[in-house]
Amino acid sequence: MTKFTDLGLAEPLLKALAAEGYETPTPIQAQAIPHILQGRDLLGAAQTGTGKTAAFALPMLHRLLATPRRVSPRAVRVLILSPTRELAAQIETNIRGYGQFTSLKSTVIFGGVPVGKQIRALGDKIDILVATPGRLLDLVDQRAVSLREIEFLVLDEADQMLDLGFIHALRRIATLIPKERQTLLFSATMPKPIRDIASAYLTDPVEVAVTPVATTAEKIDQRVIFTEPGDKPSLLAKTLNVPEMERAIVFTRTKHGADKVVRQLGQSGIEAAAIHGNKSQGQRERALGAFRDGSLRILVATDIAARGIDVDGISHVVNFDLPNVPETYVHRIGRTARAGAAGVAIAFCTPEERGDLAAIEKLTGVKPAPIGEVPYWDGRTPKKPPQNQRGGRSHQQQNGGGRGQGRPQGQQARPQGQQQSRPQGQQQSRPQGQQARPHGQHPGNGGRPEQGGQRSHAAGGEARQGNREPRHEQRQDQRHERPRHQERPQRSEQSQQRKDGASGKEGLGGVAFLQQRTEPRTNGARRRAN
Repeated sequence: MTKFTDLGLAEPLLKALAAEGYETPTPIQAQAIPHILQGRDLLGAAQTGTGKTAAFALPMLHRLLATPRRVSPRAVRVLILSPTRELAAQIETNIRGYGQFTSLKSTVIFGGVPVGKQIRALGDKIDILVATPGRLLDLVDQRAVSLREIEFLVLDEADQMLDLGFIHALRRIATLIPKERQTLLFSATMPKPIRDIASAYLTDPVEVAVTPVATTAEKIDQRVIFTEPGDKPSLLAKTLNVPEMERAIVFTRTKHGADKVVRQLGQSGIEAAAIHGNKSQGQRERALGAFRDGSLRILVATDIAARGIDVDGISHVVNFDLPNVPETYVHRIGRTARAGAAGVAIAFCTPEERGDLAAIEKLTGVKPAPIGEVPYWDGRTPKKPPQNQRGGRSHQQQNGGGRGQGRPQGQQARPQGQQQSRPQGQQQSRPQGQQARPHGQHPGNGGRPEQGGQRSHAAGGEARQGNREPRHEQRQDQRHERPRHQERPQRSEQSQQRKDGASGKEGLGGVAFLQQRTEPRTNGARRRAN
């Protein structure tokens, strides 16, 4: 059996492995380390929890020690990219442990924390940088780090890193690093389309796959419970209350769903905490730390944390929501049965999720054992009931087209003739002796126009009562119906002040009114002299 001492690693690295209690490499480590020591690009696929970090970290540290050199300020020699904060922090912690007896320095940068401390850390001599793509590009734009002297590029969890959500950032990063480099890609799953994209970053790579792509650990006992969506909360509380549930992770599909599950478990007397993208880095670290030291028994997480939780002793993984992507299921249940231990994975499956379960079974080749009754399934996934039945075209046609779609439920659409402008004879609907109110006249105001020109022509408020008429028809009606002493509507205050002979009318400002009382003007000469 191969041992680490047989792989030709440097003495400080072997000393660190002995201090950690590692003697025998895992299959992925035994196959990948010799190729990386030779300087070859590598594409590695292995199950989660089989030691992929040591598979690339140990030979990389060995080569850095064998070829020491000074780099420019804020430049690094190794760049390791990770899709999540938790995984980035975990990788940097492991590298620091493997290189504890060397002079090599490492640091980690990711979003969600103040950037000042990270910039100060990059000011020191750093050899290895572990980063998430977003924060790395932010610091590159601020010229806080230089990628021009990169010798090693490592993409951990490569299938997710090269997915559409990260491909644009990776393409830009590829233009910032030298072409002459050694590139290593590791992941638990490596679908063929992702492998085609990864081929653009590798040069004559060696492919290492110790297990078939997307297979689950053999010691995971996979089970499934068929239920209805409304029964999931009570079923989860009942499942987590069993004595053998020592430490469990519950996976949900959305961030809001994770918080909702935590509240529902709290109502059942079960303490739990959630970690997802909306949580601050401090909240995520506190929740994960409590889960790791045993003070928290239940952790609720989204898929963002599926590839960054390296906690020993996880006995159960519960899929509260089945994932849409079958490969994600492999990463979820890989949180248990790590390092050869046994574990249990339980999935809740609703009628709408039967298709997702079938895709998972096809990918992994394993059919989870059902718990309880198995309902009949004809192979077709039922559609979810519509959330709003008023949104369809047929309903719009019943209500007179799309114009009435946003009306309240109890309010019906107007008749067709009422939606258009009223004809000129609209005033005939009034009582015979009642005339239209002059423009600007307020009801109950004795027929006097409103003071201050409120809602006047300057405000653009022509004929605002009721439905609007065509403007030329309104003006004709107002000319015939307006009393003779109100032949023209009152002007606004500003237009009244511009007239020299309007000093005795209402609407003058206070200063002009006092000037009128104290300085009677016979002509304009005296005012100009002042």
